[in-house]
Amino acid sequence: MDSPIRINVINGNTYAPMTRGINESAQMAKFANTHLVTTQPHAGPESIEGYYDEYLAIPGILEQIILAEADFDAFVIACWGDPGVEAAREITAKPVIGIAEASMYVANMVAARWGVVTTQHRSRDMIEKTIYRAGFAHRCVSIRTTGLAVIETEQARQATLEALETAGRLAITEDRAEALCLGCAGMSRLDQELEQRLGVPVIDAVAAAVKLAEALVGLQKQTSKALTYKPPEIKPILGFPDHMQPQQWRVNKRADTG
Repeated sequence: MDSPIRINVINGNTYAPMTRGINESAQMAKFANTHLVTTQPHAGPESIEGYYDEYLAIPGILEQIILAEADFDAFVIACWGDPGVEAAREITAKPVIGIAEASMYVANMVAARWGVVTTQHRSRDMIEKTIYRAGFAHRCVSIRTTGLAVIETEQARQATLEALETAGRLAITEDRAEALCLGCAGMSRLDQELEQRLGVPVIDAVAAAVKLAEALVGLQKQTSKALTYKPPEIKPILGFPDHMQPQQWRVNKRADTG
């Protein structure tokens, strides 16, 4: 492509320091001529650590895509549970990349067996279901939780690094994992140090998603509107502003005839 690729990376939560950290990782990963902007929802939880958090975060994530749909070539949802990624694929034909799915694709290409190291112990079920939805349950051999709060991953970097090293060693020695996905956007930029300590590939999920977004745009591939990811049906959605109503922003109206 002759024109720069334009990517919107969306932090799933509303914690501004994490948005800045995500942006740093994304900017480091992108091609020099890629135009990349990192944003966060206007409303939603400070961090996503359970299903209640996740479900409340999704409308704000979708709103970010709706408001910026015309300005970008691809969108990245920067939360390891990939909240709202399938709904996001309904509201735009442009590629929408979840960082969890992206990191798993990368891990799958560099290792026969891999694992995920993540935050709260309560999040394990969410992690398992994310892996299952992506179709990689048979390749993921380890999920190790550290007990870290999501906010801690930005506020206490050294403690986060040490906790990830401990969990990573258990994944390697006890579960025979041969690569590791960092299971939180707040863990971005710790991959290189962990690789040196652990001796296996460690995947920064934000960086992986940015590179896959660039690849899909470069390949000129968009989200299929043949059936599953057709735009939502037109109907009133009570309590939401006009710009969140499907009739205001439906794209690819030709899909209606399918």
